Amino acid sequence: MTSLPHHAFSDPAAVARYADGPRRIVPGYHALHAMTGILLAERAPVDARVLVLGAGGGLETAALAETHAAWTFDGVDPSAEMLGLAERTLSEHLDRVRLHRGVIDDAPAGPFDAAVCHLTLHFMDADERRRTLEQLHRRLRPGAPLVVAHLSIPDGDRDLWLDRYAAFAVTSGVDQQLITTARTAIARDVHTLSPEQDRAALVDAGFTDVTEFYSAFTFRGWVAYA
Repeated sequence: MTSLPHHAFSDPAAVARYADGPRRIVPGYHALHAMTGILLAERAPVDARVLVLGAGGGLETAALAETHAAWTFDGVDPSAEMLGLAERTLSEHLDRVRLHRGVIDDAPAGPFDAAVCHLTLHFMDADERRRTLEQLHRRLRPGAPLVVAHLSIPDGDRDLWLDRYAAFAVTSGVDQQLITTARTAIARDVHTLSPEQDRAALVDAGFTDVTEFYSAFTFRGWVAYA
């Protein structure tokens, strides 16, 4: 979700442009989807039921649906506009997808065989992030995998890392003024933790075997197990 400032998820014009955003801003975005599918499939059954938190846009759900034909999905997102985009993105897979407007509390109780949360947790402060992770854990079967990926910036030199974020976007074709505005919004509004804090949040929520599998400038990803 981080190709848009947080408030833009209800802006129809910004939402319409969303699908092209993540690949220009998140290094290795398509590879992240492929790796996520591999990590989930290590433990999830062939007919897995998968929870996708922050499912607006539908990009990660579509990628997983295309490579795992028997998986079913429950996607949750607070933005009606982004869920509308997800429905369009997932048009070929809607017989296997249910979309829910809201936050983690509005997700079905499960139990789920796996869960995904991409580019979402950085919009939550530390307390809300921990609570959300606890609720994800509660909805997973014992041993089920969770894959998360989002902005995670090492302590110190935060401005340098945000400059690198912006520079990568420009090399990917994003307009300089647009990414400068986005960088300012991230610095002001986005709740980035350090990688150490992100890992601790997963452990505190009850997850085990927390392993970082993805690191790309300002973005990192972990797999963990309920």
